[in-house]
Amino acid sequence: MRQGGRVIWQELLAIIKQRKKEISENKGSVAPDLLTQMLLVSDEKGSTVINDMMIAINIMGLLIAGHDTTSAAITFVVKYLAEYPHVYSEVFKEQMEIARSKGPKDLLNWDDIKKMKYSWNVACEAMRLSPPAQGSFREAIDDFTYRGFTIPKGWKFDPSRFDGNGPAPYTFVPFGGGPRMCPGREFARLEILVFMHNVVTRFMWEKAIPDEKITYNQSPIPVHGLPVNLKPHKS
Repeated sequence: MRQGGRVIWQELLAIIKQRKKEISENKGSVAPDLLTQMLLVSDEKGSTVINDMMIAINIMGLLIAGHDTTSAAITFVVKYLAEYPHVYSEVFKEQMEIARSKGPKDLLNWDDIKKMKYSWNVACEAMRLSPPAQGSFREAIDDFTYRGFTIPKGWKFDPSRFDGNGPAPYTFVPFGGGPRMCPGREFARLEILVFMHNVVTRFMWEKAIPDEKITYNQSPIPVHGLPVNLKPHKS
């Protein structure tokens, strides 16, 4: 892992060096992306504000945040759909309605994504129970009462809690809130729903290891990677 990390750092620093060269040569093809913007930041005297290593650290953070969290969310969507056939059935029904409305060569578009309301409820419930970026599983180990509300022991997978206006503001914030809300929120939603559409319309599945344990680090991860047995739908 350390060796792989060194390779990634070297690659990032090489990309930064190349981009700086392109900027200094004033090439019109320089991409107006985040990397370029960070390289162009300067103080009142025109001096560079962010050094190469700090830029590499920020880019690495974005790569990890954009990959690990979304892949963890998708993993637990797959896990819970395998464990709750009635939830899978509703997702399948919603996604097949969308699939049947498309031509054989038509791709998903934004209007299709907006129709995936129940599927997104399922994804939100998966993130509520297994937050991708917080490394903990949400479960009350005993019944207790808080401010007049009784919280029962255990947990319940219930996508319907996100119907209508959903939970009260700031009681469910997988992407943060306010001015520091994750800028990749809508992209993550797109990734998760497109994945759900393509896998659910093609397959049913069951977990290969029914009682697989979950390990917790920055994100919750099934110990064996959540192997599943896929069953293609009959034509």
